[in-house]
Amino acid sequence: METSAKKVTWNIDPAHSEVQFKVKHLVISTVSGQFTSFSGGLEAEGDDFSNARAVFEAEIKSISTNNNDRDNHLKSADFFDAENHPKLTFVSTGFSKTGDDTYEVTGDITIRGNTRPIVLKAEYGGTMVDPYGNTKAGFEITGKLNRKDFGLEWSGVTETGGIVVGDEVKLLLNLQFAKN
Repeated sequence: METSAKKVTWNIDPAHSEVQFKVKHLVISTVSGQFTSFSGGLEAEGDDFSNARAVFEAEIKSISTNNNDRDNHLKSADFFDAENHPKLTFVSTGFSKTGDDTYEVTGDITIRGNTRPIVLKAEYGGTMVDPYGNTKAGFEITGKLNRKDFGLEWSGVTETGGIVVGDEVKLLLNLQFAKN
């Protein structure tokens, strides 16, 4: 008779995590931004993250690119439409080990009411017990998406015909999880 490992829940520790994105501006430079209000977690079998289930959400109104005018434009109907679509969400459909400290995370990401599959790469940084006796695990997660797949269609053009905002958005999440 097989015994299954106990399910372990891990919650994102927002004080020790970052959710960032990068997009080309005028095709010559990159603008970085972040979401400052987010939550999520993992549910795994024992201490192994293979086949874990992950959920994540970010508050659109928490977007920050260090420029109030740009942030307000991103929150507007031209982009995220924060009033009608206040959250970005992700639910995993797979969490597969690809190496000693690497995983492929597949799932569905929803932005502005549009849900699309996405493949993310996750690098496991390790597990440690903090000075207060809490067990923490760290992951760096990267991926890419096309903003237009999610209804973020606004496309300004310069006087010379140059593109103002690139379509590809790079995602970079440094997440620390606390074991419950």
